[in-house]
Amino acid sequence: MSMRRLGPVAAAVAMAWSAAAAAQPLGPGLDGLQAARPGAAFLVEPIAERTVAALPQAPLYWRVESYPSLEQARAAAGELSLAAEAWGQAWLFTLGPAGGSSPGGRKLAEVGPVPVPPASRYLLRVNRAGGPPGAATPVHTHPGSEAFYVLKGQLTQKTPHGIARLEAGAAMNGHEPGMTMQLVSTGREDLEQLVMFVVDADRPFSSPATFD
Repeated sequence: MSMRRLGPVAAAVAMAWSAAAAAQPLGPGLDGLQAARPGAAFLVEPIAERTVAALPQAPLYWRVESYPSLEQARAAAGELSLAAEAWGQAWLFTLGPAGGSSPGGRKLAEVGPVPVPPASRYLLRVNRAGGPPGAATPVHTHPGSEAFYVLKGQLTQKTPHGIARLEAGAAMNGHEPGMTMQLVSTGREDLEQLVMFVVDADRPFSSPATFD
């Protein structure tokens, strides 16, 4: 098992997403949403990740808990936990069975069951993400699933399953691995969210895609 604490890579990642989004129009079916604004960067910053060789067999859920400090979050972390700071708060993200809790934490969301891809190694990653109204990601896929927890603003996700919107204080489970998607900040204020991933560690984390 290995774990990396990630440095400040937000600027480079945000610029890459912004340039790709500006060059790529919103996918079909998003015409009723606020149009993407060229140059409005959609921030994507990895804040914690861990690679594991195997996952438990039982249905798995992401548990999102807040802590008074990063040190307390790290002290409560388990085998499949990720501690990080984002949006002015210390967090602990734990992948495990439904109904769990960590000592000293405030449980804010439990999201699942998480679709898990077949893999010889798994990357567990948490991103902080968001942007001003109109900021959008390119259409893309991941070799696994992602779950969302919105702190501020409104998130809209388009997939072949349709359009889903998520308001502040709400969580949403991801679709099956390899799902084509696009994310847009569609609220009246900047989007601030936390995104939890379970992906195949031996494949590219994100790949360009198109909607049929």
